Amino acid sequence: MPRMRPLMTHRPFRLLLPIEGCVLAVVLMLASGCAAAKGSSAPLISTSERQAQPILLAEASTTQPPPSVTSGDSSQDEPFDPFAKPDTEGMEEYDPWEGLNTKFFEFNRQLDRWILKPVAKGYNAVVPNIVQVGVSNVFYNSRVTPRLLNNLFQGKFKGAGIEAGRFLINTTVGIGGFFDVAQRFNLTTPEEDTGQTLGFYGVKPGPYLMVPLLGPYTVRDLIGYGGDIVLNPIYWLIVPTMHNIDAIPTVVDVEERAATYAISIGARATEIVNERSLNLEKFQGVEESTLDLYTAVRNAYLQKRAKAIRE
Repeated sequence: MPRMRPLMTHRPFRLLLPIEGCVLAVVLMLASGCAAAKGSSAPLISTSERQAQPILLAEASTTQPPPSVTSGDSSQDEPFDPFAKPDTEGMEEYDPWEGLNTKFFEFNRQLDRWILKPVAKGYNAVVPNIVQVGVSNVFYNSRVTPRLLNNLFQGKFKGAGIEAGRFLINTTVGIGGFFDVAQRFNLTTPEEDTGQTLGFYGVKPGPYLMVPLLGPYTVRDLIGYGGDIVLNPIYWLIVPTMHNIDAIPTVVDVEERAATYAISIGARATEIVNERSLNLEKFQGVEESTLDLYTAVRNAYLQKRAKAIRE
């Protein structure tokens, strides 16, 4: 009998993996094989909307936050229109590098088709769904610092308090964040990142970018993505370049750079494959049903980011 899969909506899955991670992904594919995706059913564990992570093929239709993410705006559950006009609800469309962006988009799409998706299918065949959701929760829980700080930067003190409460509950009762126990106490809040903070203070999005191995961004959001990395102390602990700064503690010796790289790449590869596995059915039929996939992805992304900043 096939394992049960949750009918949950995940954040657009952006691939953050460096070249070494792609090599690791190929190894994982050879080890696990390409099994068929499983059927869907009700969710086993609730999970929050994911930050930053990985997608080669951003959704061409639209992205809705999962049920656990709520806000005062009832329109939060409304789907985004990927074909909305640029001036719809404050959305700005500025794509001066469209020719290059389309090439990067196709590169990302083929990488997803031939490497990431087959690896995710093999992973999905051997890792129980309840474990996949738990792993996703752990990675989300580990990125609490940039979410909490960006709430504070925007003066959203209630959101910062909720993020702190979620982290404390899920890290303790939820066993390191594996279980999203905080949701049972209605401790949910829209996710905040540095790109949204920049938009909150009036920084314009700038040109639209399709980044190889990363996915869709604007110049502002790409800078914000770098800011989120800087705000996350986990990177201070494992990034080798940080080891030369005496004031910053590390979990491995400064001489153990091989171990450091293995930790970083292994964790990133696991997160990417895990999230892609949870989204295996998400893009089924998208390419066949969308005539202009690039435009649909671009408009859906810009509309989603415009709405996140307004809220």
